[in-house]
Amino acid sequence: MEKHYLHHLAPGFDRSAVLEELMSQYGEDVWNFAYFLTRQREAADDIAQDAFLAAYNSLYSFRGEASVKSWLLGITRYKALGYLRNAFVRRVVLMGSFREDGASASAEQVAFERMASREVWDTVLELPRKYREVLLLAYHFGLKTEEIAAALGLPEGTVKSRLSRARKKMSECWSRREDGRHEYEQA
Repeated sequence: MEKHYLHHLAPGFDRSAVLEELMSQYGEDVWNFAYFLTRQREAADDIAQDAFLAAYNSLYSFRGEASVKSWLLGITRYKALGYLRNAFVRRVVLMGSFREDGASASAEQVAFERMASREVWDTVLELPRKYREVLLLAYHFGLKTEEIAAALGLPEGTVKSRLSRARKKMSECWSRREDGRHEYEQA
């Protein structure tokens, strides 16, 4: 059950404690969303920090019209788009490699599952941003259509349309990959 922080923000309440709890509960989601939008770890660090600072500064303005998670992800999106619009960043190619940190899998099945998962996320990263972000919010973060609409500032119909098109594009990408594999195997 999600907490509604607005009810706890009486005058004189310690906003720092609320921020600490928000960062603890949603920090990973905010960072992951920033990373998937920018494809850069350093940028995701900065954007997550900026998003939480913005949330801290506007805690009293949170009206509860959306979930806290979708509110924070909306702030993160806004900060990430600002970063991507920056003239310096536009001149830099944002094609950093998607590396998975951590130890190697010891079991063959786990290794195959990770490879499949990585292929899926690599395919998602190839999509245009507007499709990538709705897929991430829906499937990775588990937001409902109305929460995605609130986070992105879009009508629900637009979100549904983008989700449908994103699924279609994913299917097309997978078909092309499968066709390429079959050609390779036949050669």
